[in-house]
Amino acid sequence: MRLRTALIWLVTLLYPLAIYFGLGHVEPRWLAIFLLVMATARAVISRDRLWLAAAAGAGVLVLFSVLGNDAMPLKLYPVLVNAVMLVVFAVSLRHPPTVIERLARLQEPDLPPEGVVYTRKVTIVWCGFFVLNGSIALITALWCSDAVWALYNGLLAYVLMGVLFAGEWLVRRRVKAGQAHG
Repeated sequence: MRLRTALIWLVTLLYPLAIYFGLGHVEPRWLAIFLLVMATARAVISRDRLWLAAAAGAGVLVLFSVLGNDAMPLKLYPVLVNAVMLVVFAVSLRHPPTVIERLARLQEPDLPPEGVVYTRKVTIVWCGFFVLNGSIALITALWCSDAVWALYNGLLAYVLMGVLFAGEWLVRRRVKAGQAHG
């Protein structure tokens, strides 16, 4: 099961590059089938409502791509994923615990009240990231070349995500150290 999950995540990460390289060799309608298989497999393997929603959205994009034999719907998939993630994180702000708090409690089940406040702030930061990242993904899909779209969505977006993860980890260490000395 872990191998299948890892494989699906790898295919997901490589999706923009697969679309970019595929566009020169395969009609968009056939690449759309690849998107549908990938999104459905991820939803089935994860059994998570989040990925079921993303798979349903991918189904709509696939339909438009197949009917029009158009690549644009395929390029909108990263926008869809960011929108779904934004909704999940934002809903968790309205209906706690937040996504980040749930993740934090996996390592620290007795999260103190200041930890809950901190995880709420981190969840807000992630919401901002999904808005920004999704907006850039949309801009690259609508107004940039396929190469720029693939570069941003297949590499730079992941670099930015990594920078946010690393930055938050550094901030969290400082916050915890400050609380230990305070």
